[in-house]
Amino acid sequence: MTSTTRFDLGLIGLGVMGENLALNFSRQGHAVLGYDLDDAKRTQFAQRTQGTASGVAASLAAVVAGLAQPRCVLLMVPAGAPVDALCEALWPMLAPGDVVIDGGNSHFADTARRLERARALGIHWVGCGISGGEEGALKGPALMPGGDAQAWPRVRPLLQSIAARAADGEPCCAWMGQGGAGHLVKMVHNGIEYADMQLIGEVYALMQSVLGWDVPTQAAQFREWNRGALESYLIAITADILDRVDEFTGQPLVNFILDTAEQKGTGKWTSQVALDMGVAAPTITEAVYARLMSARKAERVQAAAVLAGPKAAPGVSTALTAQDLHDALLMAKVCAYAQGFAILGAANQQHGWALAFDQVASVWRAGCIIRARLLEEIRASYAANPALPNLLMAPYFQTLLTRCEAGLRRVVQAAVLNGVPVPALMSALAYYDAYRSERLPANLLQAQRDYFGAHTYQRTDRPGVFHTQWV
Repeated sequence: MTSTTRFDLGLIGLGVMGENLALNFSRQGHAVLGYDLDDAKRTQFAQRTQGTASGVAASLAAVVAGLAQPRCVLLMVPAGAPVDALCEALWPMLAPGDVVIDGGNSHFADTARRLERARALGIHWVGCGISGGEEGALKGPALMPGGDAQAWPRVRPLLQSIAARAADGEPCCAWMGQGGAGHLVKMVHNGIEYADMQLIGEVYALMQSVLGWDVPTQAAQFREWNRGALESYLIAITADILDRVDEFTGQPLVNFILDTAEQKGTGKWTSQVALDMGVAAPTITEAVYARLMSARKAERVQAAAVLAGPKAAPGVSTALTAQDLHDALLMAKVCAYAQGFAILGAANQQHGWALAFDQVASVWRAGCIIRARLLEEIRASYAANPALPNLLMAPYFQTLLTRCEAGLRRVVQAAVLNGVPVPALMSALAYYDAYRSERLPANLLQAQRDYFGAHTYQRTDRPGVFHTQWV
């Protein structure tokens, strides 16, 4: 970097995602000035950008000094305290009119707080959800920016230039709204991702434990499904995973991977926010619980030796078919998406946002982890009726659910009879049944509340609020 060089974008945090995003920007003709505290990462970035207009800075101050004004800085550091610490270091170096983009998985409430701090300094803050993993960052992610609307005209050409493109050519990057809207949408995306992964895992378990399929047969089935209504990134990589042979044993690699799943917290946030907003999101939440249960490996091994379960052997349930599994997975996925969009709807009401759900679905159609053929139908459904009370009520999905619900019931029944835990599939069915129930037993629950706490109740036959002296 020479003293006269002026870069288009400063990118702080050259980890896997940060470096690949920087290379993506550079490939699209943007001169990126990268920085990381780690000397090795700075050296690697310098090597990978050699011969391009991009470069590396030796300090945070050098990043700011090397940018064209008004400056644009993208932060790719871990969420939470690291972002706040970086902000405190940056504020004195920046000037009114500069733009800061937080591209990490920050909590949307933190984004709203940082936006207000930046606004007081005349700096434009953008909280941008980014999905697609390492490959997406390099080749085209889905981007969900929100925050200070004054920043959008400035960052739009920058962000849309690196975004994935849907089949219709539209960039998978659109302005989500004010405040923490961008990071909330990314959080909900991740909650749906948790649910989708858990549902696929449960179907895999049923293929193995109930149908008695070997791993190559499972792989072939997922690959076939990826050519139809279930087509998605997660289905595709599941087939790839099941096809992989272990170099040490010559057997399927998946059989040698320890059955404990980790998490970074965004799924938990989605469940917490759903509860705070009064939204039922059981399938997303059960997916979080399933990861927590998987972490109890030692306890599960002990329990398996002493706790009784059904004695059915693999392959004995001939009534369960591959079509049942297909329909169950498809219907449960729809229920998970419905729960995610219900959270977005509650956020609209609570924060006064104007999230356009067809636009959200459009951005998720490519680049991101939950990209799927199904999202085009979700986009079309919300475009046709933005006021849908729930995705399940869209005409397309009414028809799909009617066609698939018998399969989901058979799958849940087979899982119960064979002792296979399928909490996400069960919760999706319960969600569907609860949502379609004209009357639920909550009348008894409210009577109980009135009995022990005088919480009152409403009647079905006359207006007003009532209390009964039960004893």
